[in-house]
This record gives sequence, structure tokens and C-alpha cells, in this order.
Amino acid sequence: METLGRVLVIVPTYNERDNLPVIVERLRAAVPAAHVLVADDNSPDGTGEVADGLAAGDGHVHVLHRPGKQGLGAAYIAGFRWGLDEGYDVLVEMDADGSHQPEELPKLLEALAEGADLAIGSRYVPGGKVVNWPHRRELLSKGANIYTRVMLGLPVRDATAGFRAYRSATLDKVGLAGVESQGYCFQVDLTLRTSRHGLRVVEVPITFVERTVGKSKMSGKVMSEALWRIGLWGVTGLPGRLRGRRGRG
Repeated sequence: METLGRVLVIVPTYNERDNLPVIVERLRAAVPAAHVLVADDNSPDGTGEVADGLAAGDGHVHVLHRPGKQGLGAAYIAGFRWGLDEGYDVLVEMDADGSHQPEELPKLLEALAEGADLAIGSRYVPGGKVVNWPHRRELLSKGANIYTRVMLGLPVRDATAGFRAYRSATLDKVGLAGVESQGYCFQVDLTLRTSRHGLRVVEVPITFVERTVGKSKMSGKVMSEALWRIGLWGVTGLPGRLRGRRGRG
């Protein structure tokens, strides 16, 4: 099995002061060698100051202070660039609210060590599940993923998933400069880019647990962006997919 090198877990935050210390403690216990980058969007509840306190007591914890709330995609792009500049070999996305269980991160890293270029913590492959989500929210999520597979021809069951691990070489190859998508659409965007570059995407079953503290960042704006962007990508990519099918015929 391949040795992965240095791992950076990027945790974007906005008003997560109560959740952050707990999730960082669990993460440091689950994968002690990993480093953590808290990318805080100038949270008015003082999350950034809490992150600074954690970093002061642990050399594996770092903080990226951003000027304001600019969306999930922008926070991850900033975190990726920070990590790539610092020479990390693996970059991980993980929520601060506990919905992504740090104890499952070793499974994602194992998938990379076995040859994956992107490992996605998936709710919708055998063995994956969702706990304590409202039924309507789960239906919306599953519907969004069906829509994504149909429109984009992606062989991925949970393209909107936000718990994932990339090789640094994967991010270098797909490129970050042209990524403008935000919210959960950002996850679909990078999955699509990775797949279209012929890189290996592996889905690892996880248990997604609904947050118990704080408020979800899901909104109508986030959902509408995903609908129109995925629809646009589907239409613009259709000729290439049809050519590919004819070529296999």
C-alpha cells in the first residue's frame, strides 16, 4: 500500500465556535499525524478567536482568516491553495459541525493509498447511511444526486458529498483557477473535473450524522445555483458524451 505523505484537513467555519473544539479534538485523536487548517470567514460569534486558541496550543492546527462570508467553494479553494503552497500531499474536506465523523477519515485515506485520486465519503453506496436527517432533506439530497447523474453522466452516487480526500496531484491536474461554483455545487464541480480528466474516483461508505449544535448553511440560493450550474454543464458536455458513446459502439 502506498505511503501518502503529509495530510491536511481543511475545516471551513462560519459561526461554529461551539462545534470547532470538539471536532478538532476528535480529528487529532483519529488521525494524529494529520494537520488541520481552519478556514474561518470572519465569524461574528468569535469562531476565529477560538481557532487561534486551538492553534496556539497545537502545532498541527493552523488558521486561515478570511475577510467575510464568501461561500463554501471559495473557502475550500483558499484552503487548497494554502495547503498546496505548504507542500501537503493530501487535502481533505470536512465540515465543522460533526456531520462528518473524523473517525471515518482513515477509510478515505486508505482508498487514496490503494490508488484513488479522489476518495468521497458517500452516503448513498452500500454501507453508507444518514442519521437524524429530516425526511424532506434526505429526499432533496438523493434527488439532487439523481439529477446530477442524469445531467452529467457521472458514475458517482454522492457527488454532492462534502467529506472527501484529494491527492495534491489531482488538484494540480484539474486546476482551481476557473472554479467559480459555491455551496454544494462546488463538490459536483470538482467531482466532474476529476472524472473528466480520467482520474480515479472512489466512493467510501460513511455514516452522515445531522448536526446537533448550530444552524445548517443550506439555503434556497445554494440549491438554485446547483440546479442551473449542473443543468448548464450537462447541456454543454452532452456532445462529448454522445461522441464517446458512438466511439464505443
